[in-house]
Amino acid sequence: MAQILVLFYSRTGHVASLAEAVAEGVEQAGCEAKLRAVPSLTPSHSEPVGGSFENEDGYLFATKDDLRTCDGLALGSPARFGTMAAPLKGFLETTSDLWLSGAMIDKPACVFASASSLHGGHEAVLQSMMTPLLHHGMVIMGCPYSDPGLAATEGGGTPYGPTHLDAQTLRPHEHDMAVRLGERLAKWSRYD
Repeated sequence: MAQILVLFYSRTGHVASLAEAVAEGVEQAGCEAKLRAVPSLTPSHSEPVGGSFENEDGYLFATKDDLRTCDGLALGSPARFGTMAAPLKGFLETTSDLWLSGAMIDKPACVFASASSLHGGHEAVLQSMMTPLLHHGMVIMGCPYSDPGLAATEGGGTPYGPTHLDAQTLRPHEHDMAVRLGERLAKWSRYD
């Protein structure tokens, strides 16, 4: 069974909700979803210390072995001034050894994000996450225009990947777009 790594950083829970929806789609398509987070870098949410292997919401922290062994990757982040959050970028910056070995080449990948305002940089954030994945030689997929969520958007949702516009919970089209992208990623992760 193909294993899809759903790797994300979330401070308010919105990106975690999108990650859960992507994982739902992965599992509906018959693959295993492995949800992993990266630790915060801010003083109130410092690096894991000692035996800390999970964040305050119970998600295990990612390792580079998670990237090395996955068959596909979904990457998620909140918007931070039009780019991915520093904790996620910091984690990706530790993956030079995977780049040198070619461990990620030809694996399918997708991205998802959340922003607190309409012009919070949804697409710029998604593109900022795509850049290191392209350097790793991954095959990037988005949401095709056949996805009904693109036409029904009342919040987030782009052809680059599912997004969430700040609200208490995911809107139905935001959730459904993330599920469908998870299904699509799982489909392409099963090909050898």
